[in-house]
Amino acid sequence: MKVLVINGVNLNMLGVREPALYGKKDYKTLVREIKAHAKAVGVKVTCVQSNYEGKIVDYIQCALGKYDGIVINPGAYTHTSVAILDALKAVQIPTVEVHLTDVDAREEYRKVSYVAEYAFLRVTGKGFDGYMEAIDALKGRAV
Repeated sequence: MKVLVINGVNLNMLGVREPALYGKKDYKTLVREIKAHAKAVGVKVTCVQSNYEGKIVDYIQCALGKYDGIVINPGAYTHTSVAILDALKAVQIPTVEVHLTDVDAREEYRKVSYVAEYAFLRVTGKGFDGYMEAIDALKGRAV
């Protein structure tokens, strides 16, 4: 199984951005932990990150025919991007939406998720472990 992990806007600032909310671990640590978990459960994983909505759409479109699943944390684009939703609908690849924090317990505007309209699962508030849960869910769905 091959999974594409897409991280969106500001995720590259982990460890610097609001550590009380997002923790002190940096983005490189996140990628390292994702890759270690994926290897342990027999999943091939590619991790990408972009602060640009169009680039995230490009990643999704390029996944067609190459990946069996997508894990996506669009960051703030979760709450604003119909383009990302439309790209996910276009490629029809099973998708899990992930957020480090419990977005539903935060500001009102963070409770809106366009991605949730397509994703078969939404994992929030579990920090880095949410990504591992997402990979496991995709693997379980493929079996």
